[in-house]
Amino acid sequence: MADQPLNFKPLTSAASIDFAAKHADSLEQRRTVRSFSPEPVPETVIVNCLRAACAAPSGANRQPWHFVVVRDSEKKRAIRIAAEKEEAAFYRERASKEWLEALAPLGTDANKPFLEQAPYLIAIFQQRFQLDAQGNRKKNYYAPESVGIATGILISALHQSGLVCLTHTPSPMGFLQDLLTRPSHERPYLLLVVGYPAQDAMVPEIARKPTAEMVSIV
Repeated sequence: MADQPLNFKPLTSAASIDFAAKHADSLEQRRTVRSFSPEPVPETVIVNCLRAACAAPSGANRQPWHFVVVRDSEKKRAIRIAAEKEEAAFYRERASKEWLEALAPLGTDANKPFLEQAPYLIAIFQQRFQLDAQGNRKKNYYAPESVGIATGILISALHQSGLVCLTHTPSPMGFLQDLLTRPSHERPYLLLVVGYPAQDAMVPEIARKPTAEMVSIV
């Protein structure tokens, strides 16, 4: 594979400092939302946010992800039914007492109406391996890390585009593979609920750790 020149346009120090501060200020306002408006979102916004996600770095450039955008109301209904079944079992018998206590301040339970309320669900799949044109397996390297990075970029892009989202991880998530007819070498990674917040949307009063507590410079 031939090399090519790096297409990189550096900012001045002043512009870089200003952008970084404004970007951090914006992302500090990001909140997970559980009450969505049915107001439609232009599909081109979702597609461009996914373009940003697909530009994420990945192990050996394997790009081991697949995003399924769900907008069909019947499909969203089926996903909600399957997810609530797993969530009911989670809250009833799978979750430890400590885990339930950690979730209590967030007010979550097995009822997930947002899976139908939001205009889009984005199911994110991790590809454990890929198949070449001859059907031979090609191993994907650092797949969980790569998909996690792509997901973070997607969440940031959605926020910067004026949308809100919710990361939903019912366990297990095998029903997504079945309902969305994905191949066996893909594993459901995360379900992202996307749209505008409902006018009366409320979020828990929480605090983030100070940056200095989470960052070390040596």
